[in-house]
This record gives sequence, structure tokens and C-alpha cells, in this order.
Amino acid sequence: MCELLAMSANVPTDIVFSFTGLAQRGGVTGPHVDGWGITFYEGKGSRTFKDACPSSESHIAKLIKSYPIKSEVVISHIRQANRGCVSLENTHPFTRELWGRYWTYAHNGQLTDYLPKFNVSRYQPVGDTDSELAFCWILEQVAQKFGGTKPEDMLAVFHYVATLAEQIRALGVFNMILSDGEHLMSYCSNNLCYITRRAPFGKAKLIDTDVVIDFDKETTAHDVVTVIATRPLTENEQWHVMQPGNRKLFRLGELLIDL
Repeated sequence: MCELLAMSANVPTDIVFSFTGLAQRGGVTGPHVDGWGITFYEGKGSRTFKDACPSSESHIAKLIKSYPIKSEVVISHIRQANRGCVSLENTHPFTRELWGRYWTYAHNGQLTDYLPKFNVSRYQPVGDTDSELAFCWILEQVAQKFGGTKPEDMLAVFHYVATLAEQIRALGVFNMILSDGEHLMSYCSNNLCYITRRAPFGKAKLIDTDVVIDFDKETTAHDVVTVIATRPLTENEQWHVMQPGNRKLFRLGELLIDL
């Protein structure tokens, strides 16, 4: 299956270190060779880079590993195809507009008998994956329930998304990352974990390649950064393993609520 990576931070932060480890799993230490993508938020805008090549070989991935784009919210994905062909339109993350904001989503897992469930009209998939269709269905349900204007209570929105995720989980494995550029939601079907780094910062070593970073030299005492991944990316830190059915909402690096 695929692997996910996401970040929520209280200051613009680069994800070079974590992405360097993830990219190795796209063909070197893992079998996820069917494309990759990453989205960085910058205010209400976003930058997305995708490639249908393995992340371990992609020249675009090399750019991401060497160019520290700073963001408060990042979502990334490396793909091992099971639904849909290997193509650029089938690479995650997927993005759609809702309430004047870009919503970004990535999924790890495989669904069955999902076509009768996901009736969509406003949001149409571009590719032919179960993942993108599920995303379109989620946003369509949210738009129908809350209307055309952004509600004041965004927690209610994400609580509702969590109930939709539960319905999708009944169709198969559904590990999901979702963001409106401000909040970052994770939903665990079977494999997700996270770590929140704050002062006092220390050194971290990647599992998938011989890279070590001293976060104390790269941060300030006020920085808070949460990284979410399918599997731990570092070997000398304590990651929190999420349990099946866990759904968490982060904002500015902090755990806002268990949905």
C-alpha cells in the first residue's frame, strides 16, 4: 500500500528531513514506486509537486529534498498502485476548493464495492482511483450539510468528516490525511503514527537513510512541529502509534482535539 506524511507547525517550517526519509521508501527501502506528491500551504495558497516516477529516482523529489520550502501545513504521499493506473492524475495529494479555501487530501489503503456508495455531482474525480473518488464524496457531503458559506464552527465540520471516514472504513482500509490549510486531520484505519517536537529539541536519525539532524540548531524555543506518518521515520524518537478508528485534529503544531 501507499505511505503518508504530513506536518502541522506553529511557524513556517521545512519538511526536508522527514521527506528525505519518506522518499527512500519510494523504491529503495520500500515498494512504493508508482508516483509521489507533496503539497505545501502558504497562507490561503498552496504549491503542489507531483511525479509518476518513484520518489527515490525523481528529479523533482531531489528538488524538494534540497530546497527548504517553509510551510505551516504540508501533506505528502508515495504511491503503490492498487486502484487506477500509474499516471500523474492518480498521484496524491488531491486538492479541491471549498468555501474559498484549498482542501488537500491523501489516502493510504484500498476500498471495495465503493462505486455505489460514492455518488458525486459537484466534485468530480479527474483520475480513476478509489482514493480521489472518496475525497470528492467527502467534500460533497460536507458542502451539502453545511451549505455554501464557511461555518464559524469548524470543529463541527471535522467531527462530521470523522463520521464520513467511519463509513468509508467499512469499505476497506482508509488511513486519511485532510487539511483546509489551517487544520490538519488524521484518520487511522490501521497504520498511522505521529510525533510532536518542542523544546528542548534534540537530535534525530532517519530510519531509511544515514541522515541525522540536530533540531536544537534549526529551531527556536517557541517552535512546535507535529509530523504524521504511516510508519515512524526516525529510530531514536518516541512516536505515538494511533489505534484503529483514532481521528485527531491538529492546528499550529498542537493536538487540538480527538474527534
